[in-house]
Amino acid sequence: MAQKTSSKSGKKRSKKQQAIFRRRRIVVGIAAIVLISFLVFCLYSLSRGIVAVNREIHHADVYAISRKEVPSPTKEKKSGVPDCDASNVALSLTPAASSFGVGDSMDFTTDVKYDGSSKVGCLVDVSASSVVLTIKSGDDVVWKSNVCPVDTDYRLLAKGDEVKQTIIWPGTRTGSECVEDQSTLPKVDRGVYSAQLSIEGHPKAKSDPVGVTIE
Repeated sequence: MAQKTSSKSGKKRSKKQQAIFRRRRIVVGIAAIVLISFLVFCLYSLSRGIVAVNREIHHADVYAISRKEVPSPTKEKKSGVPDCDASNVALSLTPAASSFGVGDSMDFTTDVKYDGSSKVGCLVDVSASSVVLTIKSGDDVVWKSNVCPVDTDYRLLAKGDEVKQTIIWPGTRTGSECVEDQSTLPKVDRGVYSAQLSIEGHPKAKSDPVGVTIE
């Protein structure tokens, strides 16, 4: 029987050497499989990463374009309801009394009533920063209710609707800046003052002036 010899040396391999040779071939094969699997995994992960990056870039571009193409929403564009102005509301102002003493405060009842004919009505911010009480002495503005900022309070007014509220004049003179404790402001002197209600931004929307006396 012919014996198996090494192709390089021509010598016969022992069973032990043959076993070692087979194990080496198995190890090399496994290492090659692991290496190929690793490379495939790396390529797959890289491709997924590229797709994700492209998706994010595309999303950002679309979002930026949409932000440019879509105008900023406004009250009127969102609801289709116009702002209340002199053409569709009537303002009135009623003081709690016709006179009060120096250093005292006075309550005014404000009334914003729908006076238009539209079926959709109108939209108005009835907060003190929009529906403004102004106290004057002649042409001198003594006090305004919107010096200190407040939260907006939008209301939809239609036929038959009205909003009544109370604004308190503490009998002081306001400055150009907000003062939380209005008792620290200077008190106004004795005399006759004029009070009027208006809607900020709509100069024609005003109540009739009301006279009050400080005694």
